[in-house]
Amino acid sequence: MGLYLNPNADAFMQNRNKKIYVDKSQIIYELNDLIDSDDNFVCLSRPRRFGKSMAGNMISAYYSKGCNTREVFSQMKLGQEPCFDKYLNKFNVIKLDLNGWYQRAIQRNRKDLLLTDIHETLVDEFKVAFPALSFCSGETLDQCILKVYAETGEKFVIIIDEYDVLIREQVPQSLFDSYLSFLNALFKDTAIRPAIALAYITGIIPIVRDKVQSKLNEFTEYTMLDAAQFAPHVGFTAEETKALCEQYGCDFAEFERWYDGYRLSDEVSLFNPKSVTSSISRKRMGSYWSATGSFEALKDYILMDFEGIRQDVVTMISGDSVEVDVGSFLNTLDKFESKDDVFTYLIHLGYLNYNFEEQTCCIPNEEVRQEWVRSVKLSPDYKKLMEIINASKKLLDATVEGNEEAVAKALDAAHTEVTNPLTYNDEHCFQSAICLAYFYANTRYTLFKELPTGKGYADLVLIPYLPNIPAMVIELKHNKSAGSALQQIKDKNYCQALNNYKGDLLFVGVNYDEKTKEHSCKIERLVN
Repeated sequence: MGLYLNPNADAFMQNRNKKIYVDKSQIIYELNDLIDSDDNFVCLSRPRRFGKSMAGNMISAYYSKGCNTREVFSQMKLGQEPCFDKYLNKFNVIKLDLNGWYQRAIQRNRKDLLLTDIHETLVDEFKVAFPALSFCSGETLDQCILKVYAETGEKFVIIIDEYDVLIREQVPQSLFDSYLSFLNALFKDTAIRPAIALAYITGIIPIVRDKVQSKLNEFTEYTMLDAAQFAPHVGFTAEETKALCEQYGCDFAEFERWYDGYRLSDEVSLFNPKSVTSSISRKRMGSYWSATGSFEALKDYILMDFEGIRQDVVTMISGDSVEVDVGSFLNTLDKFESKDDVFTYLIHLGYLNYNFEEQTCCIPNEEVRQEWVRSVKLSPDYKKLMEIINASKKLLDATVEGNEEAVAKALDAAHTEVTNPLTYNDEHCFQSAICLAYFYANTRYTLFKELPTGKGYADLVLIPYLPNIPAMVIELKHNKSAGSALQQIKDKNYCQALNNYKGDLLFVGVNYDEKTKEHSCKIERLVN
């Protein structure tokens, strides 16, 4: 038993003993299905603080010969599977947190010797774990694995957390070349492949295609773009988050609004684990995930001078989606060629959600949207946008007060900002402009677009989650009248969506005149 070779289960048990813990052991069921197959090299990328390291600790505790974890796993979800113990504590495990190694190398001023230190440390642990075999100083990790396999037939599970840290840190070329040699020896040598029962590497970004892919092309990738069967296993699912909310007496609808939005498939929508657990512990909603990193990281990318990026940023901040081509990005940090590259990178970082079917991206939730606003608030390019956002509280107040003229003028400004001359009269952009104008409403309401109700779809329905404020139904019209929009709300019974709401209702009819490029507004209050 060593720190890196056949480690014990202490890290896993520390995670397991947290006050708020979600059982993610079913990931091992998926991995067991890949053991000793042609698909047993797995690369899983997720944003920071999504639970990658916790999963790695659990996977290590399951496979490692240095553990005795039958009892604990028998009580978890995995324990309900008939063959939960098929590979339990059966393999030699090598577990490396590459970020930890890198940070220690910096502290010791041995960054250039990072890979040498890894090899030497592992050789020492091999000597202890396999005393009957002879290991020489200067041997490498891959040579040690091959020696054990050749002499004993024993196989290995290799777990590398933060495999991409040297890519993200953009280290000197000499160190990067050493790292490529390390990966090549560990995963590309055909002699070593039979000795590896499973390789599981994780990072924030997928495999870099122009530098690293040739060394890791044996790996199958599971990313924020296509997570396949691993979609529900890193990050909290809606079902898991709802169960936590019930356990701790929290409002699940609020957690959806703040932390949901990462839709990895039709069936799986992920919540941010860091934010969910922090909100439960602190008993209030807040920006907990974004607080663990600087908004400068986001700002540097969305302020890049690529054609169309500003308009798309405004569209997404207003709550809408934009098209994105995720196929061109090389997963590297020094070759951004277009806004598509920027948005694809931000999907991997967790600042955007990707819709595979529609090939679009959007800001996933309220926590992240606040981060986007912080990133652009001081930029001259987004001055008009910030004026609209800052004025949105006055617009909401004017709506509640029934000030139709003030509402119309505010919508004029928002419509001009969110559209361009080619799409100025597009109904979809019209709706986005309304959502942007009512930006502040997100602090008091849950906004629903095209909500099925009555005899059709209400354009916008705002349901309050704070007391003593009215719910709203907003209907939009082109080249007609605000009065006709208001009448449609009544005729088609759009207020049916608010049958369970006991407070006052506001019916808001808005018309946009394409010739004058002006809005008109009619507001009617229904007192309950």
